[in-house]
Amino acid sequence: MAIFHKNKFNALLDEISPLGENVNETTENYLNHPTFGLLYGVCPLQNKQELFTTIYAMRLFFVITTNGVDIKVEPVGRADARLLVENYLRHLRGVGKSQEYEKILSKYQQIFQVKTLAL
Repeated sequence: MAIFHKNKFNALLDEISPLGENVNETTENYLNHPTFGLLYGVCPLQNKQELFTTIYAMRLFFVITTNGVDIKVEPVGRADARLLVENYLRHLRGVGKSQEYEKILSKYQQIFQVKTLAL
C-alpha cells in the first residue's frame, strides 16, 4: 500500500475526478501511477474509493482512496476486484440507477470477460 501526499502529487490528484461523480458522463478516469504507469478507472466504490486497473493488461487492480489531502493506493487481486465491481453493481441495481448500472456492467463484461452476470 502506498500513500501519496497531495502537495507532492498534485498532478496525480488532479487526474482523478471526484469519486462517484460524473459516472453518467462519457468521460473516463485515468491516473498516472509512478510505478505502474497509466491506470484506468473501472468504477467508483464506496467511502471515496475507486477501482483502477492497468490500462494495457487489465490484470493489476488498485483501490484508490482519497480524502482530499492524501491518496491511498491499495493493490487488490483480480478476484477481489471482480467482487468489488459486482457489489457495486448490486448497489446500483438496488437503488434503481439503471444508466449507471448499464455503463458499469459494460465495463465489467469487457474487463472480466464475462457475458452474463448473476446478481
